[in-house]
Amino acid sequence: MTYKRADIILSKFIHNIIHSFLMVTAMLLPVRVGAATTTDSVAEAEVPAVRVSLVTCSAGSDIYELCGHTALRVRSGDMDMAVNYGIFDFNAPNFVYRFVKGETDYMVAAYPFEYFMEDYRRQGRSVTEQPLNLTPQQAEKLIALLDSNLRPENRVYRYNYVKDNCSTRPLSMIERALGDTIALTAPAKTEGWSFRDAMRHYHKGYPWYQFGIDLALGSGIDYPMSDREKAFAPMMLSEMMKTAVVKDSAGRELPIVADTRIIAEGRPDGGPSSPTPWYLTPMAAAIALLVITVAVTLRDLKRRKITCWYDFIIFALYGTAGCVIAFLVFISVHEATSPNILLLWLNPLCLLVSACIFIKKCRRLVILYGIVNFVALILLTLMWPLSGQSINPAFIPLILTDAILTARYLYITRCDEKTTRD
Repeated sequence: MTYKRADIILSKFIHNIIHSFLMVTAMLLPVRVGAATTTDSVAEAEVPAVRVSLVTCSAGSDIYELCGHTALRVRSGDMDMAVNYGIFDFNAPNFVYRFVKGETDYMVAAYPFEYFMEDYRRQGRSVTEQPLNLTPQQAEKLIALLDSNLRPENRVYRYNYVKDNCSTRPLSMIERALGDTIALTAPAKTEGWSFRDAMRHYHKGYPWYQFGIDLALGSGIDYPMSDREKAFAPMMLSEMMKTAVVKDSAGRELPIVADTRIIAEGRPDGGPSSPTPWYLTPMAAAIALLVITVAVTLRDLKRRKITCWYDFIIFALYGTAGCVIAFLVFISVHEATSPNILLLWLNPLCLLVSACIFIKKCRRLVILYGIVNFVALILLTLMWPLSGQSINPAFIPLILTDAILTARYLYITRCDEKTTRD
């Protein structure tokens, strides 16, 4: 999928120039492409005057490039255009807020295919082309649909990461032109995959990115996908299109693509970055935090005194994460963010500890929170297998950290109160 590249300053600068040009081109010079008139010759009638291909770009090094990108290529005579549903502007007002809230708007643009190719050649990513087996009438209808999409009043659409993106849009346009659904068959290894499983497959070298996804997205992405839903990932769509078929007027199954060819070779440095070293992964960080927490807890139990600054830091981090999750669950319109069982663990109430841990008069409030929090963690443990929400392994040490600190606080304050009464 196409998002904004941000690896080095020069690359970002060039990329911004290219995409700004593309958007200006889309706004000022909307491309209207029509099919050339066919002759009565049977031989000529079998070859569409307009040739349309599905184009797939391999994964890049940044997180928004890990699933690849899809576009359409339209050729007729000397005209050679890319139709790209992955155009957006990072500089648009409130872009980050709208992205988190689920109100990200993308647009479709048509521009010379050479400009499209230049962007991916520069990045060192491979580009694969799959010419579509369309009749002249189907090609004409597809051009009409694209022409309608490219009009100023239609070119903007509400982006959805898994339901409506740069991959699903071209597929939908092709199916509308065919007047039928394309029969897609996913590789056997993907049997039973959920959206989260697919994400973990494409993000395997980027554990922190997947960690954030597993925090933010709830059980709505954990059901088994249909083969059609697997097309949300551009590289998966390209793989499925190799064997995809559609029925003709006589009911015969015909391949939808003529062949699959690589039109730009990728460079070794053009793909995903090297996997994150194990000692820098979320799991390593979570285990390290758990070990430190156990050491702090043993020291506190021995002294019968709470290390308040440690609780302040940990629960401030948990509370901040909880505010983000609460926003995604209750305010964001992202359909995949709610329900999220992690709200039992990470929620804004965690900030009560940071706000009150140093104030003696608020001790009762912290104790009350500790009791509620401990019960919530038990409920989380019991309900998780029933929720259908897949767990990130790094969550386990972090939840144990929370439980240990909470139990330690309740125990020491209980002992203090007992000593005071005696």
